[in-house]
Amino acid sequence: MAKKPWVWVGGPVAPGASATTLGRLILVRREAADDEHLMRHERVHVQQWSELGLVGFLRRYLGAYFRWRLYGYGHWAAYRRIPLEVEAEWQARRADI
Repeated sequence: MAKKPWVWVGGPVAPGASATTLGRLILVRREAADDEHLMRHERVHVQQWSELGLVGFLRRYLGAYFRWRLYGYGHWAAYRRIPLEVEAEWQARRADI
């Protein structure tokens, strides 16, 4: 079981994103802090970090991203195809039902 995440509202977030997760730390823009779907998505990333560790998470995440970029996909198309992102979004949407 993953440890409880730390949430930093207003912390530095990747450009173009509403939130960024680093280990157990979820950085979220102020205007997105009340978005339950987004926070469920980010909590899945906390779980992924916990299960895979720093090296395992980054290898899978960045490896998939760069592989899709090498196949000619743009940034957002490659991002949406990262299996860890697909899983996080699927889990977040499942809870919306």
